[in-house]
Amino acid sequence: MSGVGGRVAELTLRGVILGILITVVFTAANVYIGLKVGLTFATSIPAAVISMAVLAAFKNSSILENNIVQTVASAAGTLSGIIFVLPGLVIIGWWTGFPFWTSFWICAGGGVLGVLFTIPLRRAMVTNSDLPYPEGVAAAEVLEVGTAARGEATPETKEGLMAVLYGATGSVVLSILTATRIAAGEAVGFFHLGRGVSSYHISFSMALLGAGYLVGLSVGVAMLAGVLIAWAGAVPILTAITPSNGASAADVATSVWLHQVRFIGAGCIAVAALWTLTKLAGPVVRGVVSTMAASRAAKDANDTRDLDLSPFWITVLCIACLIVIGWLLNEFLAPTALAGQTRALIFTALPFIFFGGLIVAAITGYMAGLIGASNSPLSGVGILAILVCATLLLAVVQPAAEARGALVAFALFTTAVVFAIGTISNNNLQDLKTGQLVGATPRAQQWALIIGVGAGSLVIPPVLNLLNQADGFAGAVHLATAHGTPLGAPQANLIAALAQGVIEHHMDWKMIGIGAAIGIAVILLDEILHACNWLRLPPLCVGMGIYLPMEVTLPVVLGAVLGHLYDRFWASRTRDPEHAKRLGVLVASGMIVGESLFGVLLAALIVGFNTGAPLALVPENFSPAPSIGWIMFAVLISELYGWKIRRSRATKPPARPGQSPPPSAR
Repeated sequence: MSGVGGRVAELTLRGVILGILITVVFTAANVYIGLKVGLTFATSIPAAVISMAVLAAFKNSSILENNIVQTVASAAGTLSGIIFVLPGLVIIGWWTGFPFWTSFWICAGGGVLGVLFTIPLRRAMVTNSDLPYPEGVAAAEVLEVGTAARGEATPETKEGLMAVLYGATGSVVLSILTATRIAAGEAVGFFHLGRGVSSYHISFSMALLGAGYLVGLSVGVAMLAGVLIAWAGAVPILTAITPSNGASAADVATSVWLHQVRFIGAGCIAVAALWTLTKLAGPVVRGVVSTMAASRAAKDANDTRDLDLSPFWITVLCIACLIVIGWLLNEFLAPTALAGQTRALIFTALPFIFFGGLIVAAITGYMAGLIGASNSPLSGVGILAILVCATLLLAVVQPAAEARGALVAFALFTTAVVFAIGTISNNNLQDLKTGQLVGATPRAQQWALIIGVGAGSLVIPPVLNLLNQADGFAGAVHLATAHGTPLGAPQANLIAALAQGVIEHHMDWKMIGIGAAIGIAVILLDEILHACNWLRLPPLCVGMGIYLPMEVTLPVVLGAVLGHLYDRFWASRTRDPEHAKRLGVLVASGMIVGESLFGVLLAALIVGFNTGAPLALVPENFSPAPSIGWIMFAVLISELYGWKIRRSRATKPPARPGQSPPPSAR
């Protein structure tokens, strides 16, 4: 298919196929890393680089076709955020696996609605907005520079692909060593702090290190503050007043963090999310109101480059999605103890999905434009969504004790659809910003986003089932296997716990209240820092630092600090700072992709060989393993950063289009 009005080829078959192939890789990687650490990564920039490297073999390829490839791939990669909710149904024991078609239609129905709900926001939040869209602008710059470089036969696109592969190779090397047990995968220890107990725990994860580079110093420092609140404050205080009952100090500290401190983090996240919504309410409402006038003006001007999907297609697709979702809700309730109240529950859930989805689409789209899709606090939106959903359902139905589990599951099921809307909305406007900068047709991109949603929806269920069979999820009632180390699935665990707390009336409101107070204090501190033009302290990220396991958070903090040092003290002093920073982004993306894909492969081996360590070469208690783990972690960090420095020093900057450089993707 060619572009609108005889323009350069845009929505082509080969571009769609390439986008789908990249989708399979990045979606699988994002599902794994999201379940392991509670973070996903934006796929637009690495997808754009890979697209340019592949399509360079075709003389008639164009920047618009490359843009379609990254649009398809980024939509599917973002849809993987559904894993922040959907595994909750396995964790509470309602599902033992992920039914393919049910999971597919949750992802597809919610994802397509996410595309449709952001169409009215495009002109107000993208075309006529000063929102920075850091990742969208950076992706456009990559496409522009790649196009210019291709004309001069400059190897920048090949270098970009090399950067992704180099980062991936480094993370795979360390992953293989830990899988063989020659190197330890983490360092952990417990110690007394006053009368209480605390801990240090760091994972030797190149993927987490790369994630830290991408989220940046402000997020990293905020997460470190959360770790200190949890492990230098809350855990020592609570363990000092908690009877041990013969348990070890390590067991007491772990139990206190798991059953009490996590909910302090939840309270902090909830307050921070509410604060974010309050700040965004005015701009979002004004943006929606101005959209219709902007749409009429574009139509009158007959600007074919500013056309969205037609109202006919928007209406038809929206109705079709709601019908499918209504059918899913009915099928879910039919075999449960709530079957007699199906009509009331569906009439409550469907409006919640539609209107709640519209609100979530506006919020997540705006936040992505403000701080980037990678940094957008989807977890906070998910926490608010499950609390509202569970409260609404409980107001409509007062289930007997034996039916409460079914209502918890139904609340998670309903919220999963809303979350799918939010994940795509979080990405959609970012992609449309890229398209605006490179002259793409919004309508073509919107079809590409829908295709990407479909492709991602096909990939997510089998990957989830594979990981569930191989490792299972921490906290699951019926752990699927004892072979691998259970995946943390931190957001899914938290959202499931909140649904159970509301519906089963055992919410730990005291700890949530303490977390809310901490959240208020952090909000005030962040506003003071902002007024002084100092480093921000995002409240949501502080809450995540409290809630996430320390072994997940510390490598992210380390990656953020190292990335800041690289950007400020090396990249900014090179002949082409943006080129040097872009190399950093691509290597970091490769580190995430490499470890994540190896994790999926290892899961397949665990299932296939029916053993928890199919690549083990030495016993589990191999004494040199911790030292080797530390050494290899340090060596690979040095080598990857050294490679970026050598490349940025050696590469001559390509000729660029006449425009000022955009901000870094970080």
